[in-house]
Amino acid sequence: MADLKEKVLEALRNCYDPEIPINIVDLGLIYDLKVEDGNVKIKMILTAPACPMRAYLVQQVKEAVLSVEGVKNVDVTLVNERWTPDRMSPEVRSGLGL
Repeated sequence: MADLKEKVLEALRNCYDPEIPINIVDLGLIYDLKVEDGNVKIKMILTAPACPMRAYLVQQVKEAVLSVEGVKNVDVTLVNERWTPDRMSPEVRSGLGL
C-alpha cells in the first residue's frame, strides 16, 4: 500500500500550478492523501480560494493519478483552507529564498 502511495505522489509531482512553476506536491497543495485497495482519496487546497484554474487542476490531478498502475478510482476534494508558503517543501522554500 505504501508503495502505491509513493507512486501516486510521484505522479502528482508531474502536476504543476499554472501560475507557479512548482509541482503541486512540493508547493504544498496536497492536504491529505489516502490509498486503500486501489482507491485514492485526495484532499487538496489551492494557492488562491477563487482560483480560476480549479477545474483544470482537479482534472490534471485525476488524470495523473489514474495513470498509475494499480489505481482503480480517484476522488479529489478541494479543501476550503487558506494556502500559505509555509506549506511548501523546505527545498522549494529555500530555492525561492523564503
